[in-house]
Amino acid sequence: MDLQLSDEQTMLVESVRRFVVDEIVPLETGLDPDADELDPADRDRLVAKVRAMGLYGLDIPAEFGGPGIDLVTRCLLAVEMSQHRAGLYAPCYGVFGGAGLAQLYDANDDQKQRYLYPLLRGEREGFFALTEPSGGSDPARAIRTTAYRDGDEWVLNGTKLYISGADRADFGITFARTGDAGREGITCFIVDADAPGFHVRRVVHSLRSAHYATEIEYDNLRVPHRNVVGEVNGGFQIANDRLSRNRIPYAAGCIGVAVKAQEMAIAWARERETFGAPLATRQAVQWMIVDNEIDIRQARWLTLDAAARADRGEPFRTAAAMAKLVATEAAGRVVDRSMQIHGGAGMTKDLPLERWYRELRIRRIGEGPSEVQRIIMARDLIGGSFK
Repeated sequence: MDLQLSDEQTMLVESVRRFVVDEIVPLETGLDPDADELDPADRDRLVAKVRAMGLYGLDIPAEFGGPGIDLVTRCLLAVEMSQHRAGLYAPCYGVFGGAGLAQLYDANDDQKQRYLYPLLRGEREGFFALTEPSGGSDPARAIRTTAYRDGDEWVLNGTKLYISGADRADFGITFARTGDAGREGITCFIVDADAPGFHVRRVVHSLRSAHYATEIEYDNLRVPHRNVVGEVNGGFQIANDRLSRNRIPYAAGCIGVAVKAQEMAIAWARERETFGAPLATRQAVQWMIVDNEIDIRQARWLTLDAAARADRGEPFRTAAAMAKLVATEAAGRVVDRSMQIHGGAGMTKDLPLERWYRELRIRRIGEGPSEVQRIIMARDLIGGSFK
């Protein structure tokens, strides 16, 4: 196993690191501590710089106009991009672009023309709706939104919860039950937000800074059959494949926050004096810093290993689950210890620690809670009738 970065990876990591330090961090001094958006002029300026770097649309496959980087490199960059106040959920405030709705890469040509390409060009906005009030940890069985076919249309009824951007989107991807209970009875649909029967019922606020999700209701919403993505009753696999892969860079973003929190803790321990000596001389503080470093390194290697397995085309579901579990929980511990080392200063909005503390708590739930990751790993490790 070669653990050294290639020359290209080293160059990309250093470029993104400089970008964060030189462009993103200075702007945050003038933003509200809970902000997750830049002034439009600043955003446009930075997007132009990212395009000039050849890194816009990091998660877009090369065949759709993205830079076409491998997943290991993507994770290395995610670690760097998250090392600022808003970096956990708004890494570099989105100036590196997004992936669009990744499920649309599996769409047919007509659907790509009508939805994917306008989305990638920034002409339309979309949402992803899987979770329902009945549950999110086991969405295939929890889905109660139904769809039945009526001629050349499908009629959807049900509710989706914790959906980001549905109140601003032009369309979205949603999943409904069209067959038997379980994974084999789910179909993926593209729904237009201006269609009769589409309602954003309410806004849902959470621990995330400057962010809200929505609850959607489908009330006899009619969707044309040509908006079915993939096969009827084959929609859950479309969701699940992307979710497993997305857990890896999701873990990497947590590592970046932990790295920055550790840097802050070490700097504070060296400078801050108590009872006539620096905090760094106190064994209790030393051990917290050491435990931080162990958590960071463990999470980093597990995440990069999962990414490497995916890049090689090997089975990576267990590795992705392990990376997500370890990185999210480890980063939470690192930030918690770093706040303890900072004392009262760590509780204030003068520092980004309290924001990371709040938002990292969500990461143990998002993209599948820790308990579900353990179930995934147990099924793969034990196998057989115990699945």
